[in-house]
Amino acid sequence: MEHNPHKQQSVLFQTSKQKGNWAEKIACQWLVKQGLTLKQKNFYTKYGEIDLIMSDSSQLIFLEVKYRKNNYFGSAEASITAQKCRRLTAAVETYLLINNYGNNQPLRFDAITVVPAQDPHLDCTINWIKNILS
Repeated sequence: MEHNPHKQQSVLFQTSKQKGNWAEKIACQWLVKQGLTLKQKNFYTKYGEIDLIMSDSSQLIFLEVKYRKNNYFGSAEASITAQKCRRLTAAVETYLLINNYGNNQPLRFDAITVVPAQDPHLDCTINWIKNILS
């Protein structure tokens, strides 16, 4: 990943929410550089939250963003459970309904993990996992 001016700030975060917000911002910026367009951040439903809703030239992409300082309690990827995927699916259905998307709207469910890099020359490592529900 390119130089991140927010690196020093990440150490000062006091809460998980602050760390999550920072990870979402970094992930969003990185995904835009990869060619995606941001549609909405933090879409809340009774089923849960969709962290990022983005699109490419052909589909909507619903993203779960995960931050892990380390893997002591499992990797960021492992934290995306079957229950989390069920809640994400229900939240996406709500988003599609509210925003008048048709039943044939092409879409994809992805995850993106943000982990502090082991390499001192890098700020963080980003892993983009496409099609987490396929």
